[in-house]
Amino acid sequence: MATSEYDDSEKLDTLNANLARIEALTQRLIAAFAKKQPQRADLQGPDPSLYLKAATAYWTEMVQNPSKIIEQQVEYWGKTLTHFAKAQEALRESPLTAPEDETPEDRRFSNPLWKTHPYFNYIKQQYLLSSEAIEKGIEELDALDPREKRRLEYFGKQIIDLMAPTNFLGTNPDALMKAVETEGESLVKGLENLVRDIEANNGELLVTLSDRDAFKVGGNIGASEGAVVFRNRMFELIQYKPSTEQVHETPLLIFPPWINKFYILDLKPQNSLIKWIVDQGYTLFVVSWVNPDARYADVGMDTYVQEGYLEAIAQVKALCDVKSINVIGYCIAGTTLSLTLSLLNKRKDKSIKSATFFTTLTDFSDQGEVGVFLEDDFVDGIEAEVHEKGYLHSYYMTKTFSYLRSNDLIYGPAIRSYMLGEAPPAFDLLYWNGDGTNLPGRMVVEYLRWLCQQDRFCTTGYDLLGETVKIDGVKVPLCAVACETDHIAAWRSSLRGVAKMGSTNKTFILSESGHIAGIVNPPSKKKYGHYTSDSPIEDPDSWRADAEYHEGSWWPRWEEWLRARAGKMIPARALPESVLAPAPGTYVVANPNA
Repeated sequence: MATSEYDDSEKLDTLNANLARIEALTQRLIAAFAKKQPQRADLQGPDPSLYLKAATAYWTEMVQNPSKIIEQQVEYWGKTLTHFAKAQEALRESPLTAPEDETPEDRRFSNPLWKTHPYFNYIKQQYLLSSEAIEKGIEELDALDPREKRRLEYFGKQIIDLMAPTNFLGTNPDALMKAVETEGESLVKGLENLVRDIEANNGELLVTLSDRDAFKVGGNIGASEGAVVFRNRMFELIQYKPSTEQVHETPLLIFPPWINKFYILDLKPQNSLIKWIVDQGYTLFVVSWVNPDARYADVGMDTYVQEGYLEAIAQVKALCDVKSINVIGYCIAGTTLSLTLSLLNKRKDKSIKSATFFTTLTDFSDQGEVGVFLEDDFVDGIEAEVHEKGYLHSYYMTKTFSYLRSNDLIYGPAIRSYMLGEAPPAFDLLYWNGDGTNLPGRMVVEYLRWLCQQDRFCTTGYDLLGETVKIDGVKVPLCAVACETDHIAAWRSSLRGVAKMGSTNKTFILSESGHIAGIVNPPSKKKYGHYTSDSPIEDPDSWRADAEYHEGSWWPRWEEWLRARAGKMIPARALPESVLAPAPGTYVVANPNA
């Protein structure tokens, strides 16, 4: 047989094999979609009235100021026609070259063909022109309420991102080149990845961000040595084994957020804040929250305070035989810590020497990007969902946070997985990001209504365990760490809350980077710097203008602050002889959604 005939036969066999794989995958895909449960429409997008108001505002502008609308249209179509003419001119040239490209840099369009090939360049430039026109049109809707305009800008941006040419096979040069190079194998693998994700999520499409088989909590992540020394229905208390001969007398207790799992602070030894704190000579305890199901429907914010915070504080004091401890609260756990501190102040309880807040909101008057999801349409939907099921499934929080960074957490990973056929990377941070938790029904409604929407802690007061607590009741010495590009807890909002606290001893540190990377920022990486200032914190922008920049992690600066409040050095405390389980415990690996 001639070589060419052999090659043709081999290609035919490959084609037939791929067609058989596609047929089998299609059957699996249909079966997976059949498992999808009906979803509440009010949790899938904003109330349609938002778009009706936008249309009304647009027509109001058209009637009251028609010249502005006409100018917008003339500008858009003028640019479009100019762009089309340049593209036609480029097609007449030999060799083919794209017209001059003055569009801003966008990493979605990093393939050189977006600049050099007339076809791809035309598509890219027209997409960016249209995106600019939509954004400008929304921006100039003066008849729209500012809060509604902010929401329309956000959801408009979601539509713009969804329609990017990179998201479609026929207009993505990377995907087309990969398909040609692999003779279609990349597309078949992409279909396999798509089916896998839909099967894993019972008919819902959630892109797998990380190789789920590459990590094991308690194995190669979350593996700092310690033990569970207390457990109730709300949390496990982990005490970590000392690594120094002496430790500070005052123990440290960390309350991580229960929206995610605590091992974000203990991914690997190289970036583990938990290990680093232990290595500085502290007796460290960490709360590992339960991942709730319908049995926790009646658990509220008061339950987290009573059976979580107050119980954990009491246990640490008893285990270490001390009268007071230092505490850390991260994100929502920092918010709840502030409620607890104000309650302790009301009760004249001196159990806390100092408090540290990581990326914490206590003033909810302006919640930034997250605020688009906190209007009544979404909150009403969540309330109805938890009333029916007793809890909010982790899927909703994962989806919400992903759409806040949709190009990084949805479309980019989807392109790599489904169009390029790539396997998910072995990335510890993304593994943790996909390991979500449920939220108890009563708690999520109280948090959204009383704090996020009504801002009670900063205004009328928050009713908690028989007391009305306010933000000025937070009196203990405190250090707050916020992150410069945090899209969940904006640093200005965080600083405004700190300014309203009643403490006379406040330190504020602004880290570079975002909600996670700005906190998990070990000194050894020498990656992100931070800012400090002695200026008044009442005006965030003035504080930032006067702040001094420091290279490197904020961890050592914060530890110096903590050390001054941690007491004398004593012999290291060994773990108790009788423990419930080795760290990281059982709650962190439990999955009620499995």
